[in-house]
Amino acid sequence: MATSLRRPSFTSCSSPSNDTDDEGVRGTCEDASICKRFAVSIGYWHDPYIQHLVRLSKERKAPEINRGYFARVYGVDQLMKAFLQKTECNCQILNLGAGMDTTFWRLKDEDLLPSKYFEVDFPMIVTRKLHSIKLKPVLSKPILDLHSEDTLQIDGHMLDSKRYCIIGADLRDIPELEEKLKKCNMNTQLPTLLIAECVLVYMTPEQSANLLKWAANSFETAMFINYEQVNMDDRFGQIMIENLRRRQCDLAGVETCKSLESQKERLLSNGWETASAIDMMNLYSKLPRAEVSRIESLEFLDEMELLEQLMQHYCLCWATKGGGELGLKEITY
Repeated sequence: MATSLRRPSFTSCSSPSNDTDDEGVRGTCEDASICKRFAVSIGYWHDPYIQHLVRLSKERKAPEINRGYFARVYGVDQLMKAFLQKTECNCQILNLGAGMDTTFWRLKDEDLLPSKYFEVDFPMIVTRKLHSIKLKPVLSKPILDLHSEDTLQIDGHMLDSKRYCIIGADLRDIPELEEKLKKCNMNTQLPTLLIAECVLVYMTPEQSANLLKWAANSFETAMFINYEQVNMDDRFGQIMIENLRRRQCDLAGVETCKSLESQKERLLSNGWETASAIDMMNLYSKLPRAEVSRIESLEFLDEMELLEQLMQHYCLCWATKGGGELGLKEITY
């Protein structure tokens, strides 16, 4: 770790990665990160941290892709902040398949950090993120500032501090996931928000059902946010599937992405008490007009129809369990 960092400091113990599976799925993390980085670079939303984790693509992204990512980030943020408001930040957030996400740093800047923020992803992706954090004080200093103990343990696949934790684990292996989270002081008594963005669709329906059941059974009070594909039975959906297959990336859970109803049903049948879903074109129509005007002035969009088709094939779903006294069921879009 850079010697300029004040105590508490990182102590490292190396942990080699032998993770060679799921290359296609890991590639989608890279794609999403690069798309977000590009959208930020032309002003869609403010994120001063992503540049320290993700390279800027030389290739310009299409306006409909940028608007789609804006709606995704805005939609997830709104639901997450509603949860933080209801719980007064006395909660924990568990970001599943977090990739190069920068939410921890952005929430800290807004003074909206939960009691603890957890991230989980493939060990190989976690290793990359931890490498950047160790090298860049702009990322490491906010973590150290919040950590009161003398030293903070970090190895190749894990960082655990007082308020922020990153774990390398396979979400399909629930016992391993649970063991690692407990080791990092996950508190099942605290209201917990779980976030999965384009994660469940890469698991078989059985694997995603196990994860959703585990989440519903583990926490007395919880909310689950899921962003992924929907309406995948039509021609446009089939083309999306074929394009991903060509890149050795199979949507193993696509059958649960048939409709908004099938998305809600999966949540309700796996232990969640309420479930809501909205396609991204509908969500886009509900965005504040001033924000829409601002982002639409950034780039000229030639074909509105393509944006509509794309956004109708992604959705934001959320489910709650318990938390009646907090008003979690009232959270809506």
